[in-house]
Amino acid sequence: MKVVIIGCTHAGTSAAQQILKTHPATEVTIYERHDNISFLSCGISLYLGGTVKSLDDMFYATPQDLAQLGAHIYTQHDVYQLDVGKKQLLVENLITGRKFVDHYDKLVLATGSVPVIPPLQGVSLPNVLICKDYADATRIAASAQVKKHIAIIGGGYIGVELAESYSNTAHQVTLINGLHPLLSHYVDTDFAAQIATDLAAHGVELKLNETALKFDSDAQHVYIQTNKAEYQADLAVVCVGFRPQTDLVAGQLTLNQDGSLHVDRYMRTSDPAVFAAGDAVAVHYNPTQSDAYTPLATNAVRQGLLVGMNIFRSTLADIGTQATSALHLYGKTLASTGLTLARAQKHGFDAAVAKLTDNYRPEFMPTTTPIDMRLVYDRATHRILGGQLYSQYDIAQSANLLSVCIQNKNTIEQLAFVDMLFSPYYDRPLNYLNQLALTAVEQEATAKP
Repeated sequence: MKVVIIGCTHAGTSAAQQILKTHPATEVTIYERHDNISFLSCGISLYLGGTVKSLDDMFYATPQDLAQLGAHIYTQHDVYQLDVGKKQLLVENLITGRKFVDHYDKLVLATGSVPVIPPLQGVSLPNVLICKDYADATRIAASAQVKKHIAIIGGGYIGVELAESYSNTAHQVTLINGLHPLLSHYVDTDFAAQIATDLAAHGVELKLNETALKFDSDAQHVYIQTNKAEYQADLAVVCVGFRPQTDLVAGQLTLNQDGSLHVDRYMRTSDPAVFAAGDAVAVHYNPTQSDAYTPLATNAVRQGLLVGMNIFRSTLADIGTQATSALHLYGKTLASTGLTLARAQKHGFDAAVAKLTDNYRPEFMPTTTPIDMRLVYDRATHRILGGQLYSQYDIAQSANLLSVCIQNKNTIEQLAFVDMLFSPYYDRPLNYLNQLALTAVEQEATAKP
């Protein structure tokens, strides 16, 4: 059996490792455009801020690792054409230019995503960078040594993380974000306002509700024209999101409206010989019980594992995702899972949100810290749809617990009374998540019919 894997970042690496672990006799061939695999792009901001000392530490596997497992891995090779009906692919060696044909019995598409490049004039100028992969990271890191004023276009996770890192390293930072509030995919507007306040308190100049239209540049500066004004900086970094890289299979496999691949619970595409995982694929999103495009490393690794488990026999079904994530911002942790209130209502839920701010442990302890919490739920069923937490106390694992609640379709009543440990070192007799859920229960009890 010959398995060909196209792409080898998170999903491709995970799939290859699992296939060769459980089926070591399989002939596994991997084609990857870049000269590296498994780069964790979340390390870019950590490196800029000095938390991580080397970008090379952001690789958790190498081509040599996969070769030692038995894979035939070809980096800097581009699969530029695919014929699913013939199980045939055309490949180009990007170093020599040689082109050749290969075939497969089973195919794994792990082609990933590409940055959304806004239709902006001047986006390819020398002082305008994109933030995605290892090559981008090295350019951004090198520019940080010589550029003083950085303009960041985009207010998602990457944009906010870069703004924090640059502001912590004595850079002047301007963050331009239009169309949607900061981190709108993850938090509602009141949390977005808190994050904006924290960014501004650390010197980040915020230009919200402004849309970048064009760039101009000279040898030293970049000029950003928005719908409201023009700004000068030494460098602009564009990070406005990602789109699935599925052009290779357009017209051959079933795609969702956003261009992402549709897969079943065993990671099979519409062709039974083709599996897919990672940023090219829509996840099964449990809060809405539908496909959703959620490009996260956690999803990619899990999906890659499932491909490896199911490629020869349907063994383990995907249980879906809640898109749980966290962000470290100036000593605080922002963690979220599931739907925000705005997105829940957009999806047709009669949704409400319970809000609570409380210290995580008793006041008689030497110190304690407040946690700002939100719980989004469906008023018709009381099912939990989402949660958001923001605090100087590390509440990341609490978002994981809320994720399990959403996955298991738990209600606010169940969360209110779920058994949790008590120790004054860690929490109150009633854990702060119990209290948050009780706030939702009481809110519904007193709501008008």
